[in-house]
Amino acid sequence: MNTLQKKAIRLFRQIIIAVVVAILLWTIVAMLFEEKFIYFPDKYPVGFYADGVIIPRLTDCWITTEDGVKIHGWFAPADSALATLVMAHGNAGNLSHRYQIIRRLQQIGFNVLMFDYRGYGRSEGSPSEEGIYRDGKAAYDYAKTLAQVDSQRIILWGTSLGGAVAVDVAKHRSAAGLILESTFTSAKDMADVHYPFMPVRYMLRTHLNSLDKISDIHIPLLMIHGTKDRIVPIQLGKNLFAAANEPKEFYEIAEADHNDTYFIGGSEYLQRILDFAHHIKS
Repeated sequence: MNTLQKKAIRLFRQIIIAVVVAILLWTIVAMLFEEKFIYFPDKYPVGFYADGVIIPRLTDCWITTEDGVKIHGWFAPADSALATLVMAHGNAGNLSHRYQIIRRLQQIGFNVLMFDYRGYGRSEGSPSEEGIYRDGKAAYDYAKTLAQVDSQRIILWGTSLGGAVAVDVAKHRSAAGLILESTFTSAKDMADVHYPFMPVRYMLRTHLNSLDKISDIHIPLLMIHGTKDRIVPIQLGKNLFAAANEPKEFYEIAEADHNDTYFIGGSEYLQRILDFAHHIKS
């Protein structure tokens, strides 16, 4: 072996060592600040709170969780409501970013209670896996106390991160139905998607494991997913759907990405929600 070959081998080894060290350092940082890598809240006043005026009779709700954290929600009542949707929104932003979908669902006949997780919007505290599960159960329990709400006609709805929350609530509370939109099987599976060359899944303390929970749920399920979802690949949604019990329906929205299912789906999207609720009612 000549000198040039030896130098090339040494350089290759140095590069490999540097890559391994970089991966290990990144993994340690991710472990230390895991929740910063998972939750992306916008705190009040960031958002579109003023635009909530387009929602008739919108009321602020202050909900105290079992561990004493006060979280904020919006309740939009509908006349002669078909059902009440308790909605756990996606990861980024806060409930004010979802004012348009709240209004449209109210217009087609649903009461809507959307809540912010701890650390989001006007809610107290900081987000954590067990914390957001408590928030979801507290929101459901609160909905049952409202005079406009038929406690037998509550549908849980979870979008993206909120899907893990809605599944957890459905496992521990009695709801009429469950809608899961653009959601995933588990945090570890998401880590494999976004960090395929790093050992993130083996270091995660956060589980968000809907796959293990959904087999315990025996209520009608509607799953919604965009075929072009770049955040949560549709296959993860299909894997979760496969593990769910009947009755269930999977609604694919062609060409929709992660955050535009409502816009791309248009009137069909809203009709699917209505059909699902009518089917439960019948």
